[in-house]
Amino acid sequence: MARLCLPYHMIVYSVNSREGYVTKPAIEKMRSSLAREIFQQDLLQIYSEQTIQRNTLTEQSRNTLRELLEQMRTGTCENPVIEDLMSRLAEKLKHTTGKKQFGYLQVPLKELVNQIVDELAKDERVAAAYAKWYEMRNEVLRTYKDKLPEPLPLSQQKEFKQIKNMVIAEAVDLGNNHLTFEGDENAEPTYEEETAAGDDEPEQLLAEPETVFQEVAEDQYYNLSDAQGYASSSDSDGIEPGKPHIAWSDRYKEARIYLYGSDDTEPDFEQALRLFLEEAEDGNALAMHDLGRMYADGLGMEIDAVTALYWYEKALFAFMDIEAEKENRYIEYRIGKMHAAGLGTIQDYEEAAGWFDTAVSKNHKYAQYSLAGLYYRGQGVAQDFYTAFDLYRRAARQRVPYADYELAKMYRDGVGTERNAEEAELHFEEAFFGFQRLEEQSHDDKLQYRLGQMLYTGIGTEKNVEAAISYFEKSARLGNVHAQYMLGKIYLDADSGHENVEQAILWLTKAADNSNALAQYALAKLYRDGNHVEKDIQKAISLFTLSAEQDNSYAAYALGKLYLVGVEVPKDIDAAVKWLALSSELGNQFAQYALAKLYLTGEDVARDIQKAMELFLKSAEQGNQYAQYQLGRLYIKGEHITKNSEAAVRWFTASAEQDNQYAQYQLGKLYLLGEDVPKDVGTAIKWLAASAEQGNQYAQYTLGKLYLLGKDVPRDREAAVRWLSLSAEQGNVYAQFFLDHLDSFRDPSIFLAATRLLHHLSRIFREEERRLPGGPSIQVESKLRRKIREKKIAQGHAPEDHEQRLTTY
Repeated sequence: MARLCLPYHMIVYSVNSREGYVTKPAIEKMRSSLAREIFQQDLLQIYSEQTIQRNTLTEQSRNTLRELLEQMRTGTCENPVIEDLMSRLAEKLKHTTGKKQFGYLQVPLKELVNQIVDELAKDERVAAAYAKWYEMRNEVLRTYKDKLPEPLPLSQQKEFKQIKNMVIAEAVDLGNNHLTFEGDENAEPTYEEETAAGDDEPEQLLAEPETVFQEVAEDQYYNLSDAQGYASSSDSDGIEPGKPHIAWSDRYKEARIYLYGSDDTEPDFEQALRLFLEEAEDGNALAMHDLGRMYADGLGMEIDAVTALYWYEKALFAFMDIEAEKENRYIEYRIGKMHAAGLGTIQDYEEAAGWFDTAVSKNHKYAQYSLAGLYYRGQGVAQDFYTAFDLYRRAARQRVPYADYELAKMYRDGVGTERNAEEAELHFEEAFFGFQRLEEQSHDDKLQYRLGQMLYTGIGTEKNVEAAISYFEKSARLGNVHAQYMLGKIYLDADSGHENVEQAILWLTKAADNSNALAQYALAKLYRDGNHVEKDIQKAISLFTLSAEQDNSYAAYALGKLYLVGVEVPKDIDAAVKWLALSSELGNQFAQYALAKLYLTGEDVARDIQKAMELFLKSAEQGNQYAQYQLGRLYIKGEHITKNSEAAVRWFTASAEQDNQYAQYQLGKLYLLGEDVPKDVGTAIKWLAASAEQGNQYAQYTLGKLYLLGKDVPRDREAAVRWLSLSAEQGNVYAQFFLDHLDSFRDPSIFLAATRLLHHLSRIFREEERRLPGGPSIQVESKLRRKIREKKIAQGHAPEDHEQRLTTY
């Protein structure tokens, strides 16, 4: 088959209006470009192989360069020539006016700075790193240049020009005899330190059940007298079969004994279900409600939310029919409870408040307690602690132990009343004995949980873990998820004296299956870490998610960390920010801090200093020592916000008082330098010592240097050696230098300046290394980019059409 060959015609001209023709070299370049286009497919395979080889060599070069940079970062520099040049520069700068920056210096001083830089380049580590950097840079240049530029001295290489101003700054410090702090650029808390505390939920979260409106187990004899006029306490024979009513009949009371058990009888859910069904078929609204509870909690059966809703709806409609026929404060209270808890209807706090208020007007004590809770939390009514306190007090006077318990907390915390520890203790005791009295009558799981909780924490009674476990077990067997969780927590604690891992997993799983957010969170941590169970990240994520979706801020924070770090699961910044933001909105100080760090660094999300400051502040105000430290750093540096030394010291102090070694070190520096705060050597030494005692190598080094040189403190060789040795053991090269030169009376400042310059240069190299092959993409130089755009326009192209971009990978 004949091959069709199409002729190619090439028209070339200059885009420069001042040129009437295109040069021959330019035409050759165009032909070469056209040839590459024509034979592009044939060359793809060759290019692919070359790319693989080049990438392999690039990675090898990168690793070599990184090793050299690490040697520079951790090494020292003893160079008499540099020391002499630095001394001369320092002396000359003392007599120089104007800005002490390279661009503003006179030519002789610029030459002296260049000499120092080029002398530093003679260091074998620097020379090797510079050569390797040049080699890798030339690989990039070859992609678009035929002729490579001649190597330049380090002082003339524009990519490294910032080292010159660092040389000048070091010389100025030398001339002014400034106290210097070497190598503390990395004196920052580690990720592990910052996040360690955020993994454990605070104890107060574990103590209070959230289902406030389902926890009240009323005095059944009170209910009986309150319900008079509807049914006899012995039977309901006088009631028309199937007609809605409430009756504490013998059969109903027997059903409750089977449900909750008694001192002599274990619970029998099967019998309870049978009797409740019989009562419900006769129209007893109380039995309908209890059936809803059995199906909802899975008592003697699998959890069945649909059937639970059916019985709760029947109970609510029955209560409404009864109340419509004849007003009664107890029925009004029960209707309010169902609206508040969302049982048989959509949760509606405003509707609940209306029913409670109606019952309160008739002096119903449990309605007083329930309405007080709504006022306390601002649900369905405007939040009003004083009204809440008054209602709790009215209910407590009618011997409602729940009200005593809430009153005690308000007295303890000074909410809605003056803080009064004695009154708080009195009401906690009243609550405990009141709960005992009610539990003896009803054996209700919520009362059992309450009693277990108070015995476990020692609130209102002596602490008694064994007795607490007994109550928790009774409550847990009745399906109380809070008790199940607490049993899991106690049995999991190796220090509790009751460790039983098998039982712990059993109860935590039951509680988690019953949608307890804290149990889901605790179990998720076990699966995440592989503690006591086989590690299962997906199961952990599933449980964390279920818990977080119930507004558990710690579960949301844990999810955010997993997606942010990207070790156990693929890194997902969007998911990380989503969960950290949720946790932060729920008030979690650790999530607020983590999110603030993201917005501060701008590495994974767009930098947003204002948002970072807001989040740091929220976290710091909750006592987060790392947020307090970061605020101190931001205010003292004044890089992203207005410098505020007073605020910096305030936040550093708040953090340091929580034993934050980094804040203690920063305070020590501030008081020692006396630049941003009045110099106070005594306070400086106090904070430096506090930091050093916690193992902070920078504080140890600073103390050692001070005591060795006798600067600001009496010379103390023994103390100097002790602190310098501790710092050197952690790899501090400056501390090791002093240990190696203890008996040298040579001024160490110049040596330290040379070594600091070596370390500065290592950081500049590292920044440049990131721009080399394998690093982020590099835009074409701005002047060249402008010329390209002009040519495109002249040729009729859109200026952004195929924007030239050099991608180094």
